Amino acid sequence: MRKMTMATAILAGTCIVPPSASAQEEGGQCGEVSIAQMGWAAAEVTTNIAKFLLEQGYGCDVSLVQSDTIPAITSVAENGEPDVVTNLWLNSAGDAYNRLEEGGTITRLTSVLDPGGVEGWWIPTYLAEEHPELTTIEGIMENPDLVGGRFNNCPDGWGCRVVSDNLVRALDLEESGIEVFNHGSGETLASSMGSAVTDEEPWFGYYWGPTVPLGKYDMTRVKIGDYNEEAFADLQNADTPDPQVSDFPAAPILTSVTTAFQEENPEVTEFFTNMTFATDEMSGLLAWQDENNASAEEVAVHFLTSAQDTWTGWVNDEAAERLSALTQ
Repeated sequence: MRKMTMATAILAGTCIVPPSASAQEEGGQCGEVSIAQMGWAAAEVTTNIAKFLLEQGYGCDVSLVQSDTIPAITSVAENGEPDVVTNLWLNSAGDAYNRLEEGGTITRLTSVLDPGGVEGWWIPTYLAEEHPELTTIEGIMENPDLVGGRFNNCPDGWGCRVVSDNLVRALDLEESGIEVFNHGSGETLASSMGSAVTDEEPWFGYYWGPTVPLGKYDMTRVKIGDYNEEAFADLQNADTPDPQVSDFPAAPILTSVTTAFQEENPEVTEFFTNMTFATDEMSGLLAWQDENNASAEEVAVHFLTSAQDTWTGWVNDEAAERLSALTQ
């Protein structure tokens, strides 16, 4: 069972109350900030850390808008909101995001994870060691029973669902005897992997990192084919005609803001430009979360009290001074 010190418990409480009076008085020009809250652990941790720092350091009124990659991009295109989209997997965003950049609607600020993420189709390493032929997609399609006859696909609304759906068509995967199971949530996708690995059963499906499952379970990435930039660009768009096979490239993970917000809120924009986690650091936070059965808010507290040398480089001097009283 996790334990929280009194100071940490007090800090946790500040995550759910309005910004401090001093922050409002000294930095009250911030106003309202809406941030897309993607539905996976690293994104939840990122946005809760940002919410605390902005509210208590800059006097902002922050709202987290539940979303996923495609809905967030669509909302920005149609409504100009949310103001900030972080943990945006560029490989999964497709032409819809590129059009927003080209049209001047949205601006990328930084890679929120450095050097980025990894994504692909995976099997448990014990399965790969017992059947080395399963480390390629051709071997899996020739031996569907060895992976349980099922591909565990992303939930609807995730960018990886678009890419994987197109790859399923490009490979003619279902004709090989593999059922495509579309998970209803990230939780069921993760639990399907965890249950299979715990029982040393077959499992085959999409996953990405940094995440708890890829940090916790020994998984082997299946080689789908060579990476082809042009082919992968087409795979990112729903129902692309005649999709071609390409493996997943290295994954840039962005923080972007609407151009209107950038122009009106230079200090907050600078904060988000500075806010970058080392990928290994985020994996460590997610491992701490799993070990302590902690909420995203509690992970934010843990980070803010244990990594001051990191986040103080993200905020301006005035915000750092206000925050120091809460985190020491």
